[in-house]
Amino acid sequence: TNSFPGWQLIAAYAGFTTVGLSLYYLNCRENHRNEVEMRGARNVIYALLLAERDREYLKQLRRNRDEEAALMKDVKGWEVGTWYGEPVFKTLPKDKLVDPTFEEFYVHSASKDRANRKNVKMWA
Repeated sequence: TNSFPGWQLIAAYAGFTTVGLSLYYLNCRENHRNEVEMRGARNVIYALLLAERDREYLKQLRRNRDEEAALMKDVKGWEVGTWYGEPVFKTLPKDKLVDPTFEEFYVHSASKDRANRKNVKMWA
């Protein structure tokens, strides 16, 4: 019969195990290096994404004010951001930003867009 002697089987086992563990170790090091790089990239881009979100939020507030001005231009005594010239929030300084409610923010958008966004907001 053509069979390998015991010492050759043990040597082959030791060789394959050593090579396999070496490759596994190198792969783990590479994966760790990639994870560190991705974590750093996420940390860097997070600030940019927050700034873009805030910028778009402020742009939408400006579009809402412009739309209100266009809609109410024929109403006598109407001032944008007030209730017929009276400030809505009398105790706050004029430069204080009051976040609008969800409905106020999406008041000039399509009903379908508002409903889709509300659905997303409820799932978050």
